[in-house]
Amino acid sequence: MSRPSATPSQPRPARGVGTAPRIVALVPAHNEQDRIEAALTALRDQTLPPETILVVADNCSDDTAQVAADAGALVLHTSGNTHKKAGALNQGLNYLIPTLDARDLILIQDADTLLNPGFVAHAAAALHPTVGAVGGIFYGDPGGGLLGTLQRIEFHRYAREISRRNHRADVLTGTATLFRTATLHRLKEARADGRLPGGTSYYSPASLTEDDEITKAVRTLGYRTISPKGCAVTTEVMTSLPKLWHQRLRWQRGALENLRHYGLTPITWPYFARQAAMGLSVIALLLYLVFTAWMLCRGVPALSPLWIAVGLLFVVEKTVTARGAGPRCQLLAALLVVELAYDLFQHTVYLRCLYDFTRRRRERWPLT
Repeated sequence: MSRPSATPSQPRPARGVGTAPRIVALVPAHNEQDRIEAALTALRDQTLPPETILVVADNCSDDTAQVAADAGALVLHTSGNTHKKAGALNQGLNYLIPTLDARDLILIQDADTLLNPGFVAHAAAALHPTVGAVGGIFYGDPGGGLLGTLQRIEFHRYAREISRRNHRADVLTGTATLFRTATLHRLKEARADGRLPGGTSYYSPASLTEDDEITKAVRTLGYRTISPKGCAVTTEVMTSLPKLWHQRLRWQRGALENLRHYGLTPITWPYFARQAAMGLSVIALLLYLVFTAWMLCRGVPALSPLWIAVGLLFVVEKTVTARGAGPRCQLLAALLVVELAYDLFQHTVYLRCLYDFTRRRRERWPLT
């Protein structure tokens, strides 16, 4: 691992109980020259800014490292990393953690993500002793046409669901999460002694979705994971169907693989139940569409009032849950047919992942 372009603070003597913990930020980046400056500016503009920002330039072929250095960040170039984002994070943590006390805080965020100005302050305030880490609530960037709008509606619904669950985070999103150094120490120790899967690193290099896996790891150790109000972030949306297809394949396949690695436990059973519910939703939507098509083939007057009411319930649910994404998004949701097509796309991803998962088929995951 090459030396960074600047040297972070060296280990400090133990501090008094009343001394505030240090906060450092770790930003893994692969070819993010167009977005990383804005991400670093948002970090500097925090009401509680990190003391140190370390950008891990991972196998970059563009000017990511130079842009980050010009923006005032420390830059660490990975060496021999074949484990993508998890490997870059592990190399960055191996460099940073020896400089920190157990109660210091490490913010890990994506290079294409902009943090709400109060993110760090709200996350730090939410780190109750029972909380292992605080994740962000992500929203989509503007742009991307119809596909971008559909993703923004989806992200708003997810944020709504987090709020309804009293801010419990089922996934510590890779867009931005704040950890205690002590929690990361415990994770690494638990992996080393076999209590957790993933080898001897902080992040499991075997996982396709390192954020989903580390959430299960943190919760298995007995911590809560939360995404409180005020920890909003804005992240990139996929601008083409191929990019979205590969992103969602990786997310879904990674979730299934992580469940395979952890097995059925008190922590993972809700995740298994959610996968089962997704399967049932695939069946329900297909039955609805097939039966509707069959009814229409008999003529529109043959549609029963009950079946029309079912369709109207779909419209109401889609429209109400899109509230907060804006009037245009609610109008799009009310049209129903566009979102049904998007749901079919998501269900196709799910079925493809199940097929590959059961066959243990290996995939090459292009960058999205």
